[in-house]
Amino acid sequence: MLTLDAQSALLLIDVQQGFDDPIWGERNNPHAETHIAALLAAWRHQSWPIYHVQHVSESPDSPLRPGQDGVNFKAMAEPHPSEPVVQKHVNSAFIGTNLEGQLRAAGISSLVIIGLTTDHCVSTTTRMAGNLGFQVLLPADATATFDRMGPDGRHYGAQEIHDVHLASLNGEFATVTETELILGAIRMEG
Repeated sequence: MLTLDAQSALLLIDVQQGFDDPIWGERNNPHAETHIAALLAAWRHQSWPIYHVQHVSESPDSPLRPGQDGVNFKAMAEPHPSEPVVQKHVNSAFIGTNLEGQLRAAGISSLVIIGLTTDHCVSTTTRMAGNLGFQVLLPADATATFDRMGPDGRHYGAQEIHDVHLASLNGEFATVTETELILGAIRMEG
């Protein structure tokens, strides 16, 4: 486990109301938001850096497009005025944004990445963070995804997709862990 300190940023990915829309299908990990809220509260208590990423879709059919409630953050993850918000239009929070520059300017060396969805924006951002040299912790229980249909018509359950993506990220781009282990490490720091 990485050492967590004031150079460890919490990066919340797309914790937005639009992911409650039934258009996405069946979801795994119904407790992800509870874990996200616990980590956010712990970071705020420590006064450690927090960055919120907001997906602003350019697709006319997306629940995450501007001008509707779906683009808004969920109440439990609403940013405080002092917490930067990075808006993105693609899966990676590093593409077309100034996120990397903000993190480097703040002296951030490690990230704890949480949010939605495991196989899209969380995975893409985690892969890029690892490639950019950040040490990444990824709590499996603070992210979630939805069922998907493969190109061959095969149905993939949300939990299977979640597990496979975390297995692919672990050890290569991040250390996959659990919320309680991160909270325990913070308690030991304090």
